[in-house]
Amino acid sequence: MTLATATQPTEARDKAGVSHSGSRRSGPDTAFHLLVAASALLVLVVLGGLVVLMGVGGSQAFRTFGLGFAFRNVWNPVADQYGAWAPLFGTIVSTLIGVIIALPLAFGTAFWLTAMAPPRIAAIVGTAVQLLAAVPSIIFGMWGFFTIVPFMARTVQPFLTHHFKHVPGIRFIIHGAPFGTGLMTAGLVLAVMIAPFMTAVMRDVFAAMPNMLRESAYGLGATRWDVMWKVVVPWSRSGMIGAIVLGMGRALGETMAVTFVIGNVTAVGWSLFAPRSTVASLIALQFPESPAGSLRLSSLLALGFILMLLSFASLALARMLRGDTK
Repeated sequence: MTLATATQPTEARDKAGVSHSGSRRSGPDTAFHLLVAASALLVLVVLGGLVVLMGVGGSQAFRTFGLGFAFRNVWNPVADQYGAWAPLFGTIVSTLIGVIIALPLAFGTAFWLTAMAPPRIAAIVGTAVQLLAAVPSIIFGMWGFFTIVPFMARTVQPFLTHHFKHVPGIRFIIHGAPFGTGLMTAGLVLAVMIAPFMTAVMRDVFAAMPNMLRESAYGLGATRWDVMWKVVVPWSRSGMIGAIVLGMGRALGETMAVTFVIGNVTAVGWSLFAPRSTVASLIALQFPESPAGSLRLSSLLALGFILMLLSFASLALARMLRGDTK
């Protein structure tokens, strides 16, 4: 009884000290928790504000033309008739062309840097890829206008027209005057722009792969192709999808580079060498000329709203492909 009585004050002091120490630690922890929560809430508020701004601003266009505004193939400021299908078509097709061209380039470069290149050369090339990703988009637009457009007009399209104009499945995508501007030119410029971003992400994903997996595959007699296709690709699937989505997101919203080389004609057609337009390029060109409160301005804001929905849809598709349902 005496020993228990003696230890009771000590236990009480220890509990009080623990409680006091816990209260002292709870202050910084609470402040940090509030700061992080406020940052997350700020992101949601900004994102929600953008969606509301675009939606409310485009409500006049949706009321006038209905939900079919997204599929109307007309853009005539003189008659005050607008539709989103032509720029949406150009946005989707040019983005797909850019991603299709950039994906093998990015994958091959990332695999070479992580599995085949000497360390010193890999460091130099990796730095060059990062520098290429930092080039402003308007520089790519100027490069495409002075280099790719003449090359497409004088070499590529005449060659394809001369040799494939009678092939039923190809003549529809190569016909037209050789202007040099169009969906294919825009897709090439977009591919050069997004390839460094995709390469950087894939390189980090491949580098994070345990060497034991590669060495085990090589030890079992697998070739380099087998290792790439049966080991690296399955292990890196989520990271590769993330890289593709990152490149697609930039391609969907790219403005100035595409404006230089796509021709800026609001029309729909299957020819990849005919001038077309995208949502971003159309907004950039016509926004300064649209009076406040006009149907034209509302239609441009509605285009921005649809572009945001398209970006959200691509992100949702990427999460579904990754199997991420949470």
